[in-house]
Amino acid sequence: MEELTLTTPTLLFSAVSLILLAYTNRFLSYAQLVRQLRDRYVENPSDITEAQIENLRKRLNLTRTMQGLGIASLFLCVVSMFLIYIGLQLFSAYVFGLALILLIASLGVSFREIQISTRSLEIYLGTMEKGKNKK
Repeated sequence: MEELTLTTPTLLFSAVSLILLAYTNRFLSYAQLVRQLRDRYVENPSDITEAQIENLRKRLNLTRTMQGLGIASLFLCVVSMFLIYIGLQLFSAYVFGLALILLIASLGVSFREIQISTRSLEIYLGTMEKGKNKK
């Protein structure tokens, strides 16, 4: 195995930072959507709104998981750099490998969340089509 240098874990910093920013933006849009769905449900409870709320709950849980995995990955990159700095090369390689695995897991959860988000949009489009057919 090739020896890690201090610059190796830093390569992930920009990628993980951008991913965490995207996850945070997603979370903020969900917060706004929760407020809108709540108001809509209070005014006019419907099965479609309930389905969207349930879908959003799943997406929020996945987003929390994505953020946690991304933060853990970034944390382990920093730990890996520290281990390199104090001369624990082999241990730093394992910690960095774990950071990569957590990042992969975060991206996998993100992919799943995108699939669920697509399903939510399909529900919404279905309501538009039903409204069009009634006219």
